[in-house]
Amino acid sequence: MIVFEMETSHQDSTVKLTEANFDRLTSSEKLTLVDFWATWCGPCRIMEPVVEKLAKKYSDKVLFGKVNVDEEMNISSRYQVFSIPTFMIFKNGQPMDAVIGAVGEASLERLVTGAIGK
Repeated sequence: MIVFEMETSHQDSTVKLTEANFDRLTSSEKLTLVDFWATWCGPCRIMEPVVEKLAKKYSDKVLFGKVNVDEEMNISSRYQVFSIPTFMIFKNGQPMDAVIGAVGEASLERLVTGAIGK
C-alpha cells in the first residue's frame, strides 16, 4: 500500500502544492481549488481567511491547495498566472474555471459551488 503525505499549510485546511505533488493532487476526481499567491501580496493576505473558511466548509467536496508563485514559478507559468491572487478550479487535472483578484467570500464561494454543480 502506498501512502501519500500531503503537506498542509499553517492553518491545516489547505495543502501546499508544489511541483512534486501538483499534478497528482489536481488530477483526482475530487475538485481542487488552487490559490496562486505570494507572501508579499496584500490582496492575497486579505483572501487567506476567506480561503481557510471555505476550505473548512467544503472539505468533503473540494481540496483546497495553495501555490506560492515565487517558489513554484513553473506551475504558475504553465497556467499563465500573471496576476495574484488567482483562484483556479481543477477537475481530473484540467482547469475548469478561475477568478482573479481579491474577489471576496461571496464570489469565491460562487466559483466553488458552481464547480460542484457541474
